[in-house]
Amino acid sequence: MNDEMARRHSAVWACRRLRADLLSTMPVDAYRKMGDLQVEVAKPPVLLAPGGAKVKMHEWLWMSQNDLDGHGNAVGIITAFDGLGFPARIELQDLSTVSVKGTGSEITGWTIGGKKYEPYQIWHERQYPHSGNPLGMSPLQYAAFSIQQYLSAQQFSLDWFQGGAIPAASLKNTAKTLNPRESDAIKQKYRATVAAGDVFVHGSDWELNALSADTADESFLSMLQYGITDIARFFGCPADLIEAAVSGQAITYANISQRNLQFIIMNLGPVVFRREMALSDLLPKPRFVKLNSDAILRMDPETRAKVLGQQVKDRLLAPSEARAIDNRLPFTEEQLAEFDRFWPTRTQPTTASGATS
Repeated sequence: MNDEMARRHSAVWACRRLRADLLSTMPVDAYRKMGDLQVEVAKPPVLLAPGGAKVKMHEWLWMSQNDLDGHGNAVGIITAFDGLGFPARIELQDLSTVSVKGTGSEITGWTIGGKKYEPYQIWHERQYPHSGNPLGMSPLQYAAFSIQQYLSAQQFSLDWFQGGAIPAASLKNTAKTLNPRESDAIKQKYRATVAAGDVFVHGSDWELNALSADTADESFLSMLQYGITDIARFFGCPADLIEAAVSGQAITYANISQRNLQFIIMNLGPVVFRREMALSDLLPKPRFVKLNSDAILRMDPETRAKVLGQQVKDRLLAPSEARAIDNRLPFTEEQLAEFDRFWPTRTQPTTASGATS
């Protein structure tokens, strides 16, 4: 691997790490609607330690987000249910051991580590799905899938689905043994259909096992010689946030809070929304899940003081609530009396000349 390829791979890792780090550190809260208000409710075990006592929520979120960005899917075996029949424990699985069986756009069975499971036994979350396909795609896979339609002159489809020295996928007929002629005919049909961006239609006895998604991603990056900024764009991570130099551009930010807010709204916001929808399916309606993105939006001290001060002034926050945000106790009577000595009217402080500021 040359230096340029190594840098590209580090950019892929940096984007996946950034997205997983931020999302996994957002507090997870459960709510229910009561009229026009949303009231916080107690979190069930699946939102506290979804993978068991040794796998906390932040670790589970990191692993599942990394799977979504790396493979387009996150898969877990439901090993416990609560009294209402909802999952109480979900053990995430290595996707290299997972194969799926289906009919059309419906998944009818899973095989994990050689063991078969019914759909109700499996938790499955997908990202960037394509019409007619029950599975999702990673950002790189979806980029390749979209771009390949414009690169037929470069035989992109052929290079992409060859996947190097190993097959890109294993398509198995679980009902009967195929002779060489039948096998070749089906292989050609599968390759031609998927390469054209169409949906491969088959009977219920087909099982698909993706063998080399990561290898295909590497081939995609190598073949079209994409750089670090292109990779960052695929993942929705501004290049400067993964410490990648932008040629001919000096990036400075007068207000880091505004930069972070832009990233959370424009880049990470859709990811947060999709994961909230998926996690809400683990709760009985009308309960739902919210990821508190405000908790990771750190402001500089000056901006933080101005925001909290304005909220108190506009009576959106009580002084005690504003102090609690900074982990401070409410004012004591002695402290309030001290304020009265400096500002007897408890309004705006005065300047040295005695005029109100």
